[in-house]
Amino acid sequence: MQKVHFIGIGGIGISAIARFLKEKNYIISGSDIKESETVVELRQEGMEVVTPHSKDIIKDQDFIVYSAAIKEDNIELKEAREKGIKCYSRKEILPLVLKDKKVFSVAGAHGKSTTSAMLASILEGSVIIGAISKQFGSNMKYFESENIIFEADESDSSFLNSNPYLAVVTNAEPEHMEHYDYDTRKLYAAYKGFLERADICVIDAEDEFLSTLKMDCIKLYPSKDITDVRLVLRDYQPYMSFNLKNLGRFEVFGIGYHIAIDASLAILAAACKMGLEEIKEKLSEYKGIRKRFDILVARKDYVLIDDYAHHPTEIKATLKSVKEYANLMGINKITAIFQPHKYTRLKVNLQEFKNCFEGVDDLVILPVYSAGEKSNGIDLQKEFAHLNPLFADKVSRVNENIEFNDIFGVKHRLDYGIVIGFGAGDITYQLRKKI
Repeated sequence: MQKVHFIGIGGIGISAIARFLKEKNYIISGSDIKESETVVELRQEGMEVVTPHSKDIIKDQDFIVYSAAIKEDNIELKEAREKGIKCYSRKEILPLVLKDKKVFSVAGAHGKSTTSAMLASILEGSVIIGAISKQFGSNMKYFESENIIFEADESDSSFLNSNPYLAVVTNAEPEHMEHYDYDTRKLYAAYKGFLERADICVIDAEDEFLSTLKMDCIKLYPSKDITDVRLVLRDYQPYMSFNLKNLGRFEVFGIGYHIAIDASLAILAAACKMGLEEIKEKLSEYKGIRKRFDILVARKDYVLIDDYAHHPTEIKATLKSVKEYANLMGINKITAIFQPHKYTRLKVNLQEFKNCFEGVDDLVILPVYSAGEKSNGIDLQKEFAHLNPLFADKVSRVNENIEFNDIFGVKHRLDYGIVIGFGAGDITYQLRKKI
């Protein structure tokens, strides 16, 4: 059996690949910069994982896989190369992982995790996604099948290595532009290349770029194809009910018009392989994904939600859904807790970030989660002063409530209304870990 070591194994995307290869009888080891919930889980699953990085774990592995967050001066990467061990980036290892598979590959700036998880609930096959499906409690599911549902990543153009049989693109809004030299032509060329690699393509044809493509695609026009959209509550949990084209009525867990769009793309992709009644039945098993409008507490007068949104477009769309949910619940207060993710993203989208929180009753802003980046000097207190927010170093979960001290040392408790946390950093653990 081959031995594989993953540097940065705690990442959501790379941990899924490690889990998948373990199921294929590879011997897996890994490392990360610090302890995390994922690291603990991987150890429990039988993988040797060390923190922090240590060159001593580089022994006789057959090859190394490293995440996009790993720099060239990483001590393990340098040690492996000195020993002559082959080293592959996550992007470079995908052809090995996905070879000989019928890959249902989902890409897009927004909604790809949700669409992938929905498709995974419908189609029979293995699953590698960049989020934790609440249906099967992981970012990976192994199934003895030629089918694999794969969440493809455009951030490093690795989706071009995903060997798609069927390609879904939810949208092509510019994101991760540093990888594309801030040139939208390069980004769009990559998306087009991704679609050209597939036998079957499913796209949101109202996307600004995707609408220009002269390709043979299954096209969704949300404004005319998705009709009679309704929000339904069951035990304070939201479901979207809608008609899709002439295919009938569907219902899916989640909230917001974008959920209906994501579900429609998954339905159209699955319809290439199975009947509509089976699709409806399987879609009912979808329970959402962790950190995507993830309801942690729900009672009549108080709801706590964890949401991964870390781009202004995502935040704005989610807040629209929050307001619909609040109206149906009869709740009249919305508090947003925002942890900016990466200095580069904050700088590029600063004006949009300053505008996307309009309409919330209270805003709490946490320090930037740098993800290894150096500060670019943005003054959060100055830039967001017009919103009159509270600033805090962190928030804490106390029983069902959220508590924090602001920068002036004043203690606050959030125990009424809808409280929603936004961010791709460690805010999720702050909202979840009870003290």
